[in-house]
Amino acid sequence: MKKSHAVTILGRELSVRSSAPESRVKAVEAFVNGKLQEIGSALMNGDAQLVLTLALLNASEELLELRGLKELDSVSDARIGAIIARLDEV
Repeated sequence: MKKSHAVTILGRELSVRSSAPESRVKAVEAFVNGKLQEIGSALMNGDAQLVLTLALLNASEELLELRGLKELDSVSDARIGAIIARLDEV
């Protein structure tokens, strides 16, 4: 069941609905604010839209990299399973 949670991003309070526990929502909020602060402090110009866009691109890149690693793990697990099965036959 989804529940409303209050989060603050770039000083703006938002209400979001999520089925995740409060601790998870707060962890996501902290992650997003951390990324925004990291990118914002590296820019001379504090344009919020640019900071948000760069943070989104950065987080998306990390997500895609992790998905790729997960895929590699799945392929490796399948290969290892096949090798173990062959060894068990011997």
